[in-house]
Amino acid sequence: MSSQPPQRPEVVVRPADRPGDLGWAVMAHGEIYHQQFGWDASFEALVAQIVADYATDHDPAREGAWIAEVDGERVGCILCVAGDEPAVAALRILLVAPTARGLGVGSRLVERCVTFARDAGYRQVTLWTNDVLASARRIYEAAGFVLADEEPHHSFGHDLVGQNWTLDLSVITTAAGN
Repeated sequence: MSSQPPQRPEVVVRPADRPGDLGWAVMAHGEIYHQQFGWDASFEALVAQIVADYATDHDPAREGAWIAEVDGERVGCILCVAGDEPAVAALRILLVAPTARGLGVGSRLVERCVTFARDAGYRQVTLWTNDVLASARRIYEAAGFVLADEEPHHSFGHDLVGQNWTLDLSVITTAAGN
């Protein structure tokens, strides 16, 4: 009897360009955030609007979307979209399914987004999140993001603390991670 060590699952980050990719991102956000945090359907509606805006009017040279797969199954997503100012990109809708956490999926998605933003000529990347998303915040901090400000709000059926994070791309010389 041969005891082989378990194989590490294969993680692939690819463009979100297949039918169902963007719909999966919306559905997964709605289901996972409801299961984990009890957030209501207004969160899924927010994600759906972000995805719809991207899908209907994005500039491929300045905006991108990626799906992470583990052994061929979708387990994560992220968007990089133009921010409110020309030199600022926004990281949006990072998600890693609970079944894929601990495999480095979130870090790889953030690295892909930051690399794309740098290559597209952005000088800064911003993101908005909530303080209850501790694992995501650790990924953002490891990638060099800095907390800019935070403010309490009532959204998705809960009292939350929203946070704005920034990453100055002129300071970062190499992407963190793999």
